[in-house]
Amino acid sequence: MIGLSHYLTVSAVVFVLGVLGIFLNRKNVIIILMSIELILLAVNINFVAFASHLGQVHGQIFAMFVLTVAAGEAAIGLAILVIYFRNRGTIAVDDSTMLKG
Repeated sequence: MIGLSHYLTVSAVVFVLGVLGIFLNRKNVIIILMSIELILLAVNINFVAFASHLGQVHGQIFAMFVLTVAAGEAAIGLAILVIYFRNRGTIAVDDSTMLKG
């Protein structure tokens, strides 16, 4: 039987992969956005696992809110990325220092 500890282990692995994606690859903006999505997915796994374990729906409701925010973040982030690529011709994070005002 799959218990709470299995879900927490999967969530921890996904969270660590997301954090490593941010810190090990600071060159590509798309990888950074995908890593943020992995971190949010790990948090959602925790919310749903604890909600199921405790027999309440509060964690599932909060996970739906997090999914909504993550979808908005992905849409806005990719739109900004497309505009940035059209203006600069690259999506390298190192070149984004030119955006400082």
